[in-house]
Amino acid sequence: MYETEPMSRTGYNKLMKELTRLETEELPEVRQTVATAREEGDLKENGAYIYGRQRQGHIEGRIGELKAKLNRADIIDCTKVDCVRAVFGTVVSLLDLDTNEKVTYQLLGPHDADIDTGSISVHSPIGSAIVGCEVGDKVTIKVPRGDRHLEVIDIARPTVD
Repeated sequence: MYETEPMSRTGYNKLMKELTRLETEELPEVRQTVATAREEGDLKENGAYIYGRQRQGHIEGRIGELKAKLNRADIIDCTKVDCVRAVFGTVVSLLDLDTNEKVTYQLLGPHDADIDTGSISVHSPIGSAIVGCEVGDKVTIKVPRGDRHLEVIDIARPTVD
């Protein structure tokens, strides 16, 4: 069944940029490398040909994967999401009740999430536990290093999508 996946405009644009680069730069380049190597003869022991074909397969596979993700994308304008509850696109601040440390994450889809930029997937252990929560709600989350006890202290819209 064809199922949509929520995605931010930023995440969609990032995947489109990668797709365009693969289709217009990397794939033609590797195809040329394979064609040149093929002209050298004896394909069984031609390392450039063998490597080129493998690389071409990887690139074509990634192109297919990106097209599938983009076709399933349900683009959400994160700057307009409702902030009553933690939902896709919201920026959620949490208080770790064990360490008294505050952490803030933007809830995004699996293709958008990047912990280095402060975003997590709504399907991650923390993301799935806080989706639907309101300010003041407390949750216990099982993570690899043990249980985390968190309280939702703020829910906001991001300033950019």
